[in-house]
Amino acid sequence: MSDVPFVLVHGLIGTLQHDEVLRHFPADTLAPPLLGYGPHAGVDIHDVHLERQAEHLHACITAAFGHRPVVLVGHSVGGVVAALYALRHPARVAHLVSVEGNFTLRDAFWSSRVAQMTPQAADDMLLDIRQDPVGWLAGSGVAGAERMADLAMRLLDDQPASTIRAMARSVVEITGQPAYLQRLHDLMHDVPVHLLAGERTREGWDVPDWAIAMAASFVELPDMGHMMMLEDAPAFAAAVRACCRSLGAPLPA
Repeated sequence: MSDVPFVLVHGLIGTLQHDEVLRHFPADTLAPPLLGYGPHAGVDIHDVHLERQAEHLHACITAAFGHRPVVLVGHSVGGVVAALYALRHPARVAHLVSVEGNFTLRDAFWSSRVAQMTPQAADDMLLDIRQDPVGWLAGSGVAGAERMADLAMRLLDDQPASTIRAMARSVVEITGQPAYLQRLHDLMHDVPVHLLAGERTREGWDVPDWAIAMAASFVELPDMGHMMMLEDAPAFAAAVRACCRSLGAPLPA
């Protein structure tokens, strides 16, 4: 089979296993919940960190696709997990699509705030958000949030507050290292990396100039924000396929 599978790596809150997103991608698409999420919500909290998530992602990809190269699509914090995976296994990555993936601590401003919370404060925060899921999406800049009430609640139920706090602390630790940007620079020599942003949130995405210059492609989706896969899943999926196909990858239509 020549087609390259897609692997969607979710961000800090909510997985991408939901049909509202997946049905716009080919059938040969994997959207694995990371450790601490969905069926893995009960794992030891010490396993909920980005380096361990990259190992978990490798196991999921190998189980699903063997040694076939894949297109990795990492959203936000998932962009860091995808990058760490690609750094370890560059031959297994045909393309890496960073969907406003964290490059620096400036990208992780919300994670920085959550990382400093006590466990009780994190529990209270998630409880408050769950009482107004539509308000949470709207506050995150999602257009048309009122039509996504059920999806918003499912996303919020995908993980406990302890997972959000642990992931936030790991994001701060990893992206705060001076060596992290150098590792990304090296990665972009070895793997085609595409940058995908929403028009409304592009200005707040702290992408170094050298990363834009080295990117295999840079796409800004009109009138979309950080959670573009929820706002317009068909357009998001089409943009992911198009940027990879532009370099000749044998991708499904």
